[in-house]
Amino acid sequence: MAEKLNLTDTLKKYFGFDTFKGEQEQIICNLLDGNDTFVLMPTGGGKSLCYQLPSLVMEGVAIVISPLIALMKNQVDAMRHYSEEDGVAHFLNSSLNKSAIDQVKSDILNGKTKLLYVAPESLTKEENVEFLKNVKISFYAVDEAHCISEWGHDFRPEYRRIRPIINMIGQAPIIALTATATQKVREDIKKILGIPDAKEFKSSFNRPNLYYEVRRKTNDIDKDIIKFIKGNSGKSGIIYCLSRKKVEELAEILKANGINASAYHAGMDSSARSAVQDDFIKENIDVIVATIAFGMGIDKPDVRFVIHYDMPKSLEGYYQETGRAGRDGGEGQCVAFYSNKDMQKLRKFMHGKTRV
Repeated sequence: MAEKLNLTDTLKKYFGFDTFKGEQEQIICNLLDGNDTFVLMPTGGGKSLCYQLPSLVMEGVAIVISPLIALMKNQVDAMRHYSEEDGVAHFLNSSLNKSAIDQVKSDILNGKTKLLYVAPESLTKEENVEFLKNVKISFYAVDEAHCISEWGHDFRPEYRRIRPIINMIGQAPIIALTATATQKVREDIKKILGIPDAKEFKSSFNRPNLYYEVRRKTNDIDKDIIKFIKGNSGKSGIIYCLSRKKVEELAEILKANGINASAYHAGMDSSARSAVQDDFIKENIDVIVATIAFGMGIDKPDVRFVIHYDMPKSLEGYYQETGRAGRDGGEGQCVAFYSNKDMQKLRKFMHGKTRV
């Protein structure tokens, strides 16, 4: 009971919450006991707290392996907001210059840093591995863990190298977290990470505050979207398109109709992408028109609508993309536009990617 009380006090002290959500407390206790842990929790369910809180109370530095620079920056800013010590959280990735990397390493060696976010590519760099070998690691958190599985909807080959690198740096408990994983993907993740006996925590995926609707895509789709946005004036929203070309075209059409919108896709340079994200979070922009490159780890709680201009590539992907709406528990409208032409395009695309 003392431990429970202590954890609730810690939650209040650092994060300002009075109570844990769902199974957060059991997940944290399992990790604090030194056990490997597998967390399947819906977008907006509070996954990041499951590693942020234990990192603050455990000895050493927690390494969070995360696929997107934007997500790292977002979470590091949030952690610094919770703590008086600016060096409490850092990230290591390709966006940092030599002096910034030296500062990160200095804060880690001085015991200031409790959370270190790294991209898988940075984790595999020899100089980083050598440095981390001399650091006390509290645990490893593998965020967006479905990226490790070829059967996942967002497979990244560099994620397969995580376990060999952990073996080189030094053993510590592993917590794997994902918002979307079938049974096959879950087994694959545990096998590749070498945590076959990890305790699994699965939360309900029902999000009662989200409203789902499928509409037929007509030649008036642009007008339909403009009308929808104007009917939700001042609210934040995301529109997903399959191609970069369509993203840019639609963003221009919305702007020409007096809507405060910006484009976002992987073809833009990283500083332009960061600027768009910051503007969206600060509410300088109402609507983002994006490819699915946008949104992983975007922590904006009051996104009120998510529109799919094109049919999504997979049901898991669709769940994750629409899950960006209503994270604060408020309303979230999810509208997908459907056409036979899109279905044929997707079938062709999927046929080309068939795995044996």
